[in-house]
Amino acid sequence: MINILTGKKGSGKTKHLISLAHEAVKVSKGHVVCVEKGDTLTYDVDHKARLINIEDYNIGGFDALYGFICGLCACNYDITDILVDSTLKIGGRDFAALADFMKKIAPLSTQTGINFTFSVSADIEELPEEMLKVVKKL
Repeated sequence: MINILTGKKGSGKTKHLISLAHEAVKVSKGHVVCVEKGDTLTYDVDHKARLINIEDYNIGGFDALYGFICGLCACNYDITDILVDSTLKIGGRDFAALADFMKKIAPLSTQTGINFTFSVSADIEELPEEMLKVVKKL
């Protein structure tokens, strides 16, 4: 399943994402992974979740992010949830590329059984309609 948290900057997406990470840690029988740009969530995310600063790996753009996520899935079959904060800061503000990225994540989610959650700093009306067919808005 792919979930998205949408809204303009300052609308509470990151707080909601942190809350979802805490909930996932409580119920997960495997591993929860949180991906962020920078290290602002270090003290907010439960220590049982794996927190990854994407900047440590020089990841930029949606293709690189997709490859990184595939690598996570390939090396750890016990991941139950992957939560990504500031998706547009990592991938860029190209909504067509974001839609293509989500369409590639959809079969990965089905194949692995991993729940994905992405925070996107945009209103839902700004996002491509074809993307909204493969994601669930939280």
